[in-house]
Amino acid sequence: MLAQTTDCLVLGYSKADFEGFASSKGAKTKAGVLAELDLLLGGSVSHANVLGDLDSKQASVCLLRADKSWSANAVKAKRVLLLSMGDLRLTADQSLTAYSKVARAGLKALSGGSIENAIWFAPSFTLSKTSEKIAQEVRLTIQYAGDQAYRFGVRQPAMKFKAKDKADTFKHLIFAGNNACAKELKLAIEQGGAMVEGMNLAKDLGNLPPNICTPTYLGKTAQGLAKKTALKVEVLGLKQIEALGMGSFLSVAKGSETPPQFIVMRHQGGKAGEAPIVLVGKGITFDTGGISLKPGEAMDEMKYDMCGAASVIGTLYSAALMKLKRNVIGVVPTCENMPSGRATRPGDIVKSMSGQTIEILNTDAEGRLILCDALTYVERFKPKAVIDVATLTGACVIALGHVHSGVFSDDEVLVDALTKAGKDSLDTVWRLPLDAAYHEQLKSNFADVANIGGRPAGSVTAACFLSRFTEKYKWAHLDIAGTAWKSGAAKGSTGRPVPLLVNFLLEQK
Repeated sequence: MLAQTTDCLVLGYSKADFEGFASSKGAKTKAGVLAELDLLLGGSVSHANVLGDLDSKQASVCLLRADKSWSANAVKAKRVLLLSMGDLRLTADQSLTAYSKVARAGLKALSGGSIENAIWFAPSFTLSKTSEKIAQEVRLTIQYAGDQAYRFGVRQPAMKFKAKDKADTFKHLIFAGNNACAKELKLAIEQGGAMVEGMNLAKDLGNLPPNICTPTYLGKTAQGLAKKTALKVEVLGLKQIEALGMGSFLSVAKGSETPPQFIVMRHQGGKAGEAPIVLVGKGITFDTGGISLKPGEAMDEMKYDMCGAASVIGTLYSAALMKLKRNVIGVVPTCENMPSGRATRPGDIVKSMSGQTIEILNTDAEGRLILCDALTYVERFKPKAVIDVATLTGACVIALGHVHSGVFSDDEVLVDALTKAGKDSLDTVWRLPLDAAYHEQLKSNFADVANIGGRPAGSVTAACFLSRFTEKYKWAHLDIAGTAWKSGAAKGSTGRPVPLLVNFLLEQK
């Protein structure tokens, strides 16, 4: 690796490597990774150690710069970045979390300076030395590199009126391995790159202002992807939605001047006739709350109420780019939730596509009203499993904060698969209950079901509402209200849960 021309070579070392090296001062022969590297770099590692720049603490960073002794040993790297992995005696779950800290520290050190490209020697970081673990870590590194490089103002220059967004000076990350992991490494790089493209698209859609990212814009975006990839896209308009009998969906859309759209995206990567995995994304491009108007504070963030839709569109884009060998369908019901003389009122009763009647007690519980018709629609695909993704309830933010997305399902296999995919991508979920007893809160004196069940267990009753429309297939609900975007100084879409969904699809048999 040292013979490769690069601005920076990135290598990992363990606490044991450091202690063996540091304790051998004065010894005629030294052993270990750092000792071998020190010989090739003309004592640069020893010098850094004497200065106190080298440390065994996890995620410690030490940057070595080339001098004349390097060229004498045919070292062409301009710099070597050493990253401490810390203590390697960790469980599998701990090891990936530890690696993530190290990877983030390394990428941060590469960013914002004069380094434009780097070689990341993957085998020096893996804890288990298995090719599968190397591939997992490479995908995670690319995921973090994509996060670091993302600049909304650079990707959307028309939006950059005052912000001084500039592209990251660090532009190219090259992964290197050995013969034992070459095949897995190549595949992981392709998968990681495709995942970042999907995340970037999801972030862009979430961050765009709601006067631009309308339901029509989402539909055109999906159609644009069909021109770039093998995705097949169909966008249904108002009359087609009416013809399907989606009275619940239309009850939300009717208050807006902007027409609703119903987007269906198909990735046919599996065998003909193979049951597809269906992803359904909530696409409220702006949520005022309708007649049950929200408070004005931070209402601008309600442009993020379509992040479920954005993540489904992004995931389908990723699947198409990596030519995933699975059949995947993305379904996005999208509209605005606005107050007007035509808007649905609290107390109105509407008929869903399933035939069930719904008493609307609160028009701000609108996400479930558009999702329920979409969940009925997808029965026609005879799916292997259905996962809906939605910024559904503030109650989920209270329950789980901004760390985990909430997952609800009665299917143990599906919950386990989503939990594992979350751990593998560090885009984690936490299971919340779906007990039948919670349905009592949704009883209505005038319709089959009410759209809210009161303040207690708000995220649970929302999931229970959706479950009434999913009895014909395996189903899970992801509430991403706390994870889809950040507020404050770092305000912006996170791209979650695209990594979770991509890893879930990759692990399906």
